[in-house]
Amino acid sequence: QVELVESGGGLVHPGDSLKLSCSSSGGTLSAYDMAWFRQAPGRPREFVAGTSWKKGRTYQAYYADSVKGRFTVIRNNAGNAIHLQMGSLTFADTAVYYCATGPGGSQADDRQYETWGRGTLVTVSA
Repeated sequence: QVELVESGGGLVHPGDSLKLSCSSSGGTLSAYDMAWFRQAPGRPREFVAGTSWKKGRTYQAYYADSVKGRFTVIRNNAGNAIHLQMGSLTFADTAVYYCATGPGGSQADDRQYETWGRGTLVTVSA
């Protein structure tokens, strides 16, 4: 069974940077979509950034409008890990961040993701 484990969360200040990582085990996921979602208290889970495999090319990256220009998603060549380099963090970025994998579909639609990690908490506080 595929398992996902996130790491890298913590307490940061506004304007800081932080890198999240997620590694998979139990299977190969090179052709699967792999993405980051987040959920803040009282808020619905939302798409943050993700990657999809394209034949003959590198992984294609997708970003939510709220993080474009601030976050960078990185998929390793083996396809079994994904990272999220976050910059210019604000209070609105406080959430539990989850990584997920799925066979493909609408990148931002969480219904296509079949495996989820436990989440890692990012707290942005002054």
